[in-house]
Amino acid sequence: MDAVEFLTKLRKTLKDSYQNIGDNMISGGVDNMEKYKYLLGQAHAYQYIDQEISNLLNPKEPEPDDDKVTRIRR
Repeated sequence: MDAVEFLTKLRKTLKDSYQNIGDNMISGGVDNMEKYKYLLGQAHAYQYIDQEISNLLNPKEPEPDDDKVTRIRR
């Protein structure tokens, strides 16, 4: 298993876990504020990790601005 395949499987696991948290919250599985905050924190962590993996797999390179910038010299 190469790194890209591993990261793809990890992203799927993260998305499934995130979906399970949402389903649990929607179905009334949260009975107190402490549990709600805990699940919300987990959901945010899963989203953050997924975004970081996405950034590693698809780096967003800045476009060169050399042809769009006019340099003015004195």
